[in-house]
Amino acid sequence: MSRETIKNLIDMIDEKDIDTIYKVILKFIPEVSPVPDEIEAIAEAKADRSATILHEDIHWD
Repeated sequence: MSRETIKNLIDMIDEKDIDTIYKVILKFIPEVSPVPDEIEAIAEAKADRSATILHEDIHWD
């Protein structure tokens, strides 16, 4: 996936949906730069390869 692909997809969106797509895209743009401890936490989370549990394996009752 490239930026060019995304741009091409956006060009295919119906005009009536542009406002909705604009609002969705804005959600992915950080309002402020992360502080050092946030950057460290993000790096730690990305490096974490701990086992996960599937939803099907959880007894919700």
